[in-house]
This record gives sequence, C-alpha cells and structure tokens, in this order.
Amino acid sequence: MKKTIKLAVVAALALGATSAFATNGSTLIGTGAKTRGTAGVGIGMGHGAESALSNPALITTISKDHEISFGGTLFMPDVSANMGAGASTSAADMNVIPEVSLASKVNDNFYWGIGMWGTAGMGVDYRKESGYTSNFQMVTNLQLMQFAVPLAYTVEGFSVAVSPILQYGALDMNFNGTLDASTLYGAGATADATFGAGIAQDLSMGYNLGLSYEIADFTIGAVYKSEIEMEYDGQISGASQVFANFGLFGGQALSDKLSTPAEMGVGASYKMGEHTIAVDYKQIKWSSAKGYEDFKWDDQNVVAIGYEYATKDWAIRLGYNHASNPVVEQPAADGTDGTGSAINMLNALGFPAIVESHYALGCTYAFNDTTSLDLAYVYAPEVTETYTTAAFAGFGPTNPTSVEVKHSQTSASFQLNYAF
Repeated sequence: MKKTIKLAVVAALALGATSAFATNGSTLIGTGAKTRGTAGVGIGMGHGAESALSNPALITTISKDHEISFGGTLFMPDVSANMGAGASTSAADMNVIPEVSLASKVNDNFYWGIGMWGTAGMGVDYRKESGYTSNFQMVTNLQLMQFAVPLAYTVEGFSVAVSPILQYGALDMNFNGTLDASTLYGAGATADATFGAGIAQDLSMGYNLGLSYEIADFTIGAVYKSEIEMEYDGQISGASQVFANFGLFGGQALSDKLSTPAEMGVGASYKMGEHTIAVDYKQIKWSSAKGYEDFKWDDQNVVAIGYEYATKDWAIRLGYNHASNPVVEQPAADGTDGTGSAINMLNALGFPAIVESHYALGCTYAFNDTTSLDLAYVYAPEVTETYTTAAFAGFGPTNPTSVEVKHSQTSASFQLNYAF
C-alpha cells in the first residue's frame, strides 16, 4: 500500500522537472488560485473547497452542496549564487505544482472533503557550471505533497474542523567539487567534496485544526497545523558527512530528519457588499522543526492582506504577503570548528529560501451557474543576502570566504471549479 501511494505521488510530481522554492521559507503561501490571488489570505476568508489546508473550517463556504476544484501553479524562481569568482544561475527555474480539492455538504451541520496538493519544496541546480563559478555543482530537490480529508461541523455561524493529513516527501541532494587543501595537508594537496546518494522518500502523518465564526458580514478564523516528521535516509547525513570529514560540524554528520514545521495563525475578513478585505497572521515554527533547527532557520511571522471585488459573474483580487527571511547567517568560526561556515555554505548554495515580500493579483470568471475559472499571478521581488564561509578559507585560496545569493520569484496559477 505504501509503495502504491508513493508511485501515485511520483506520477503527480512528474508534472514538474525540478523542485521550486515556495515563498514563505519552503512553504507555498497558498495552494489554490483564489488563495494565491490574495497573497495567501485564507484563515479568516473562505475560498470554498480549496480552504481545506488554509483553514478546514471554511470548506463550509462552498456555494452549493458540492464543489470540485482542480488546477496548478507554474512556479518560476530565479536563484543565483556567487562564491567570489562570478555569479552562476540555478537551472531549476520552472516547476508545475498540482492541486485538487473536493468539498461536500452532507447536511446543514456537517461538511467533508478530500484533496491532494503540492504544498512545499525547494531546489537549485548548478550542474551546468564549472570551474570557480561551479558552486560545487550543487543540486537540491525537495518536493512535498499532502493528501487530506477535512471534516467540518457548523452551527449558528460557528464552525470547527479537523483535517487528517498524509504527507509524501522526496529529497535529493548531490554536489561535486574539489577543495584546495594545501594549507592543511601540504603543497598541491586536494580534498574531494563530492556527494550523491539518489532520491530518498518518506510518508508521514499530521493534522490541521480549524475554527471560524461568522456574524453578519464579519468572519474570524484560527488554524493550527501540526509538525510532520520526515526523514530522508542518507541525504542530509551523507552531504554533511563530507564537511564533517574536514572537522566541520564538530566532526559529526547531521541527521536525515527534515520535518514540515508546525504553524499557527489567525485571520479575519469583512464584507461590504461586493467588497471584501481580509488579513491573516501566522507563525511558522522553523526553529523547532527537526532538520531545520540543525540548519539554524528562524521562525517566520507572516502577515498577508487581501482584497476581493466579487460580482455574480466575475471577481478580482489583490494581495500582499510579507515574512522575514528564515535563513539566518551563522557566525563564522576561526577555523578550529567551522560549523557556522558549513551551515552557511549549505543554506546559501542548497536552500536559499530568502524571499520576503509577495505581490498578488487574481481573478475569477463564471462561465455559467456551475463552472468557473480562477487565475492568479504572484511576484516576489529579488532579495540579496551574503553568508560568511570563512572557515573554508583554511583549505586554500580557491575556496570562498562568503557566498552572495540572489533570489526572486514569479508564478501563475489556474483553477477550474465545478459546483453543483
């Protein structure tokens, strides 16, 4: 059964050739076109069937007894890194992220749903580079997909929901480089810095809890998402062991755990005729998630503001989302223990999820009473960060004392909805 599920998910993920960074750290700001059109707003503003992950209590906002939504996001990150000899651009610049949601009204009090969503990922690909600008030909590819069954109960404007989640994850890390080790081992000495172990996969369980309360034209909501523990055998441990062999990480490899972090948030929306304004706040707990705590990621406080103008036949949406960069630069050691430098190197080259602000535009067009189309566009301006890697200077002059990373994103989402 487990193998069958993995094969099904791999087939779905095969829509995209590479992984992509997913805005708030490695997590998508939203998994449906309506949510993405408002820059991720969805805790206190209902979007029908696609609310299953943002706040499962709001699947009660479907317009009819049943609603099916399916579509995807074309995600286009632009990432480059400069180790001091010229910038190289990652070839992992396009990915398709699928989304399918279904919600159904059983009676006036009970709703349920089911869905499958690409929820997170990150990756770079410097394989085409060579020489001093090779960035160790670093390749990282993390892809996460969630299956959920939201169950909601509503009475007199108050809704409560639980959504059991099955998460599939795949991680691939490899790099290829040679360090000038003459400083440590004598003139002409080199040290191999190469790793590759193939793709590792995992399945694990988690849950989302949601609440909402609607009174007149005002809606408030709250959500809690559990941490989902994931482990990718041989990936992070193997990659970090290469650096540990040179005394970095205190000589000890990191674990293979890379869990999806817990989240908690609140949101509110207010409707004035055809106008709706909404705001969400949530915290993503990177610092306590297994694996990300080894990479010293910081918690993110995410604020999203959205606006919608909706008529019977069409709607337009605007949104803004901001979260601080979770990839925190670590102090570079003096060469006796270069753990800070090693963490900075792996984050900067392999996991530079440094984007902060996102601007969104979306729309809906109803073809008839049952079928509609949602579109969304999200732009994240370029962010530049420099991470110190001073400990690597001890291996010789060809190794960097810092890495400069640049990262921006664009994405386009589409979604077909059928309500009946």
